[in-house]
Amino acid sequence: MNNSKLFKYTLYLSIIGIFLAIYLLFEQLTNSPLKPCNINATINCNTIISGAVSKTLGIPTPLYGLFGYIFIFLSGIYKKKKTLLGIATFGLLFCLWIAYQELFLLHVICPICIACQIIMLCIFIIGIVINKNPDKTTR
Repeated sequence: MNNSKLFKYTLYLSIIGIFLAIYLLFEQLTNSPLKPCNINATINCNTIISGAVSKTLGIPTPLYGLFGYIFIFLSGIYKKKKTLLGIATFGLLFCLWIAYQELFLLHVICPICIACQIIMLCIFIIGIVINKNPDKTTR
């Protein structure tokens, strides 16, 4: 598969990630009564957006995801394969840290967070493939 297609997949995945991060940020900032991902005490987003993981270094955690996905989107548009891999690596490590906190410290599963983590893993894998691929279509 050539890098142009892989960059397109990255764009699609990052757009989904942007929407998911906006949703989590909206839920965190507004405390909306509509909570579609709060299924029960174990599977819910509310514990994440209002608990110990809600802020990282004083900044709402979904904001990190939003900016990360925006930077990934821009890296995909400008076909910056090293930048893409760098941001995806940081994003994946950040997602793993959040997943650890969710599963082992808070004992909850956030469906939106899991979706973000899967998207970031896919982007990371695409970033590795793009960087290994000698395709001449990248700038």
